Amino acid sequence: MSEPAAASPAHYRLDDLRIDVARQRVVRDDGQVLEVAGLSFRLLHYLLRQGTRVVGFDELIAQVWAPALVSEDTVTQRVRLLRQALGDDGRRARYLRSVRGCGYQLCSPPHPDDDALRVPGVRRRRLVAGAVLALLPVIAAIGWWSWPRPAAQALSPLLQRADYYARIGQRENNARALALYRQRLQEAPDDVQAALGLARAHAARLCLYGGDPADADRAQALAEHVLARQPRLAAAHAALAYAHDCRGEVATALAGYERAVALDPDDDAARASAAYLYARQGRLADALAANLAVHRPEDARFLALQIAADLDLLGYADAAEGRYRRSFQLYPDNVFSNLAWPSFLHRHGRDVEAQVALDEALSRGTDHAGLQLLAAELALQRGDLDAARHAAQRARALKPHASLPATVAWIVGAESRPAAPALRARSAALRTGLAAGADPLDGLDAALLA
Repeated sequence: MSEPAAASPAHYRLDDLRIDVARQRVVRDDGQVLEVAGLSFRLLHYLLRQGTRVVGFDELIAQVWAPALVSEDTVTQRVRLLRQALGDDGRRARYLRSVRGCGYQLCSPPHPDDDALRVPGVRRRRLVAGAVLALLPVIAAIGWWSWPRPAAQALSPLLQRADYYARIGQRENNARALALYRQRLQEAPDDVQAALGLARAHAARLCLYGGDPADADRAQALAEHVLARQPRLAAAHAALAYAHDCRGEVATALAGYERAVALDPDDDAARASAAYLYARQGRLADALAANLAVHRPEDARFLALQIAADLDLLGYADAAEGRYRRSFQLYPDNVFSNLAWPSFLHRHGRDVEAQVALDEALSRGTDHAGLQLLAAELALQRGDLDAARHAAQRARALKPHASLPATVAWIVGAESRPAAPALRARSAALRTGLAAGADPLDGLDAALLA
């Protein structure tokens, strides 16, 4: 195994591709931005640093995936996803070829992209000096409200690994991120990034992985603790909004995301989250406008799905279909990609295709209450009551504190149904929540209960 001998360039050119390492951005010469992010970009970057050297499986696992232990099949699948994102064909490779029994190799030598940095020497020094002088007022403004955060803190290996696991988007990796964020806060209690990372991971555990409502309480407490010291920190407002979002408090969450964007117009993740909630409220024009205003699509994790949903609701089903299908193909470890494609097919009456897509999503190891509720609905459509009950029970186990899985379980007979007064009381509570700004889809649950 060998390491790159020198510091890697900030910009690369590979054939007709231009790669900006810091921004994780890959652009063709014709201006097309390619969707290469996360592990796919880490893999591409490592290969770029090796030139045209053949890189073996063990080295890739150690350098790209570590400390996670993965199989060669995982590497092969990620290479396939990278090729898809680049528009490459393994049989007629243009960018990345397989070397049988050895590993992978770039098809042509990558070069530093000097055009991205070409400025005459004297002018470059003046530009740098001018930029520093221009930033001094900003640095001073940040300094007076920022919680102390030493420069070395950003290099904390614990924080880097926690962020890495949190970005992957799987239950076990979110659990690893939680543990690492806590460990980082034990050694550096004032680490704002760790506190907000821990807040987001707690909220994600509730939203995505069947966590407890106490996770949202913990996320809210962490975000509010940071805001008490840094009331104008956009990331803290976004983290607090996410805690409310995961509780279904849509109006409060939306106000928080909007506040984050107002404080930091470059906060694309908060802008995309606001767009998602606009759509939940039926504000489709606002949702589409906000999604299209995202500056860096790679920072908005589910942007393609959100645009697809907006297009679908506006009646552009063909345009939505391509985006849903592509996301399902490119992101097999993404919970929402796995849920969105079969749900789209079901909404459009293509239940046979929907079942095939759902089976594939479940085979990928994704288990989410939404997938199980869809499984229950498809089972009812084909008259398989036993399968519907099994899926409803699984959804209930995954989100034991949520109302809709319980309602579906009662409807299909997976659990004994409460007496009518209890059902009416639950329905009334949901309607009260709607009036207070809860998730509008709670209205569906209230109607089913009634």
